[in-house]
Amino acid sequence: MTRARKSVAGAGRVAAQRGIALIAVLWLTVLLTVIASGFAFSMRGEAMAARNALSLAQARAIADGAVERAVFEVQRPRNLTDVWLADGQPHQWQERDATITAVVVDESAKIDLNSVADPLLKGLLQTIGGVEAGAIDRLIDAIADWRDADDLKRPNGAEEPDYRAAGLKYKPANAPFDTVGELQRVIGMTPEIFARIADSLTVYSRQTGINPFTASRNVLLAIPNTTPEMVDTYLAQRADALANKLAMPVFPALQGFGGMAIPVWRIRAQATMPDGVTFVREAVVRPSPDPRRPVIALLWQEGAPIAAAAPTPTDPNNDPAAASNGKSNR
Repeated sequence: MTRARKSVAGAGRVAAQRGIALIAVLWLTVLLTVIASGFAFSMRGEAMAARNALSLAQARAIADGAVERAVFEVQRPRNLTDVWLADGQPHQWQERDATITAVVVDESAKIDLNSVADPLLKGLLQTIGGVEAGAIDRLIDAIADWRDADDLKRPNGAEEPDYRAAGLKYKPANAPFDTVGELQRVIGMTPEIFARIADSLTVYSRQTGINPFTASRNVLLAIPNTTPEMVDTYLAQRADALANKLAMPVFPALQGFGGMAIPVWRIRAQATMPDGVTFVREAVVRPSPDPRRPVIALLWQEGAPIAAAAPTPTDPNNDPAAASNGKSNR
């Protein structure tokens, strides 16, 4: 009986050990499965990231090339039927599998921070920026004090002592604005005001006025004694003239704030790949007389996506059929 009991007990221990081993094997199998799944998921993520990075690099290169094409197009002779104008109209075409949209507008469509006439700047701050009447003169003088070369404070302006008193660790540049973004450093300029007016400003046109033929609605509204109804009527007339290739109408409220189109262009080129990856290049360029460097880039940065626009039948560059005429691959 003793031997039988020992045999049964030994068999039980063996069975228990086998059960423990089975459980251990099952847990090990589960663990290896989880590790393998995690590794596969990680590799899939890395592969997707690599594809996206490659697609983004291709979109960036295509958008940069589209900027070069836009520069070429706006400099072609004006007697050609399909010449591009720096009028803000979108031009779309296909480059292999990428969809490309380019918009060109001359920089005189914006208000130049360094040479703007005070009434025009006042109109922009009041009408578009929403600056209260009591603060406008202070902000205008502060902007003037920032860009002038002296330390003399204007009646409502601000020089170094005022910046120190406000707890700021910098002082006015006493030099022209290098970028529109620099305006945010001027005392009295709030993020809210800047966000409203930034798109209407430039530092590249060097004109006291604006070109009404390409100016935006906000820029036109900045002109003194201008109403929204006058601007909207003019924009409709301007769009009709563009669509029918007629002479541009005169904006009656322009007064002495008009400017001329200049060969300084703001170009926004957007490239969209088949997988949806999109890159936008925003550049401000001007031609150069140096044949070794025919174009000088004044601004070169990543831009915001271009708003979708319906193709205009009068623009052959917006015709899908024209995209395959070989002209897009120059």
